[in-house]
Amino acid sequence: MALIRLLLDLRRLHHWELRLWHGNHGWRPEAAAQAEALADWAGSLGLQVQQDQAQPPPSSEAAARDWRYAQLEHWAAELDCGHVVTGHTASDRAETVLLNLARGADRRGLSSLRRRRRLGESRWLVRPLLSLSREETADFCAAWELPVWIDSSNASPRFSRNRIRHDVMPVLEALHRGASRRISALAERLEQYPGEELLGLALVPLLDPAEPRRLCRQPLQRRSPACQELLLRHWLEQETGRSPASRTLLELCRSLRSSCEPGSLNLGGGWRLAWQAQHLLLLEPTVR
Repeated sequence: MALIRLLLDLRRLHHWELRLWHGNHGWRPEAAAQAEALADWAGSLGLQVQQDQAQPPPSSEAAARDWRYAQLEHWAAELDCGHVVTGHTASDRAETVLLNLARGADRRGLSSLRRRRRLGESRWLVRPLLSLSREETADFCAAWELPVWIDSSNASPRFSRNRIRHDVMPVLEALHRGASRRISALAERLEQYPGEELLGLALVPLLDPAEPRRLCRQPLQRRSPACQELLLRHWLEQETGRSPASRTLLELCRSLRSSCEPGSLNLGGGWRLAWQAQHLLLLEPTVR
């Protein structure tokens, strides 16, 4: 709601056309009534709201996130919107960093919730409120007397993020006031590190000019194990648009180091990686 107010105030300067999207996971009995109240409020300001409900309800936080971003990408294309803007705050980013750290993550995982990233091939997802905490956006809403609808599922210990939010972050804030802002700032610094450019340069000698999705295996294996992992992740992300799971990447690196025999690995999303003594070949999903 704070983001909507800010965008409305700036619209006259930038001549933006604004559309709202509201997603209902189907997890809460009060969600439909809240969606209707939001639509009434938006209508009073002349704003159009596209509302979608997940069918069936997502089974996990990860599934819910995938559904939301898929819907946003769909409607951005349908309405020809160049940018999708979300209200993520520094508090959200700090929670994400801690979750990824606990699961196991590399530098990219610790720079999650980036200010700007691709959404599909030609659109951008932008998060302009990452410098503000959740408390600051709440104060903003109170100062401007904006309606706020509480999501009761945010209090449920069923979801791992809520346990970080309610059990872990208060302890860190009590120990070091401003911890969430500093954790978010660390993610920002990691995001700005020019690692992608350096990896792109390091990858060039390994590419097979005759095949766009073929990598030379022997020069790759002359790199250190850590460097192999970084280069493979970067190459796979470039070619597939998907970030391989850390476990999948570790399994791949072990397989390549342990034997020169041919092999293959399912990367998810229909993608497969096959390798022989000389090359790694990326196989795209089969259209049926």
